[in-house]
Formats: sequence, C-alpha cells, structure tokens
Amino acid sequence: MTNSLAILLLLALLGIVGPVRAQTETSKLEAYGGFYYARFNVNANVSGFPPTGTFNGYGGGGQLEYNANNLFGIVGDLAGYYVPNNGYGGGAFSYLFGPRANIRRGKLTPFAHVLLGGILTSSGIGQPGPENHFAMAVGGSVDFTVSKHLAVRPAQAEYFMTKIPDGLSNRQNNLCFSAGIALRLSR
Repeated sequence: MTNSLAILLLLALLGIVGPVRAQTETSKLEAYGGFYYARFNVNANVSGFPPTGTFNGYGGGGQLEYNANNLFGIVGDLAGYYVPNNGYGGGAFSYLFGPRANIRRGKLTPFAHVLLGGILTSSGIGQPGPENHFAMAVGGSVDFTVSKHLAVRPAQAEYFMTKIPDGLSNRQNNLCFSAGIALRLSR
C-alpha cells in the first residue's frame, strides 16, 4: 500500500514539474519599444556651430532580442531622436547590435549589454548634411514581468559613445535613457 502511494505521489509530482518548468522557460524572441532620450555632448571646432554644445534628443525606438539560452541573447537596437536646438535643430538615427547577459530571477530580469553600430546624423548635430558615424552603447536595466508575455522596463541607462567629426577629438561621451514595455513573443 505504501509503495502504491509513493508511486502515485511521484507521478503527481512529475505531472506538476512539466507545467512549472514551462512557465519559467525563456522566451526565444523579445521585442521592446519605448521612449528614448539622449544627451549629446558635442565640443565642436566647426564653422557655424557653437564651440561647446549639449543637445537633448527626444524620440522613440525599439529592440529585438533573440535569446540563445537563459543567460545570453543577441540584441538589435534602433532609435530615432529629434534635437530641437536653438536654430541648429536636427535629428539622429542609431542602429546598434550586440550581446546581452540576462539574470532571470522570477519576476525580475536584470541585464547588461554592449552594443556596436552607427548613428546617422542630420544637420544640427555634426557636419551639415546626413552622415553615418560609429556609435556604441554600454548599459543595462531591469525588466519587471507583468504577465507571461509582457514586461515593463522603467528605465534603461547607457553610456552612448559617438564618433561624430567635431574638429577636435571626434568623440562624444553621451548618455542615453529609455523606458517602455517588452513583449515576449515565443517560447
């Protein structure tokens, strides 16, 4: 009788483990969208631009992450910024790609990433006219899981380095912040 009860309890436990494991599986594909803010720090020695300028860029963007496993993913980040800057207004579009490390702990998923790529600038941020330049971002955030397919990212902070020709060092140390929601698309 006790052997039958033990076998029955073991089968019941195995029946529960499958659904519990399915709930904690990592989504293979995640999409993020939100508001982006960048603080561009440009020290220029270019005719027609102020010698030192900090520009606030406001816009939106998104990320697509493919999770290779529970810890590591590959991220693509696209963002557009409008820079209303006292007669020098312009825009920028960044395209960055790279690895992300995730630490999945229940409803919290802190992560860090290093993204490399470029930034397309229009007049008002760098040289006149649209130009492509190198860019990189190093940063992270925490996703708060709301439901099986939805997470909230209250703030993502990044060091955002650009290589826009400015007549001096041709390197800008910027900050970028974003906030939005992440959709977990497939399991």
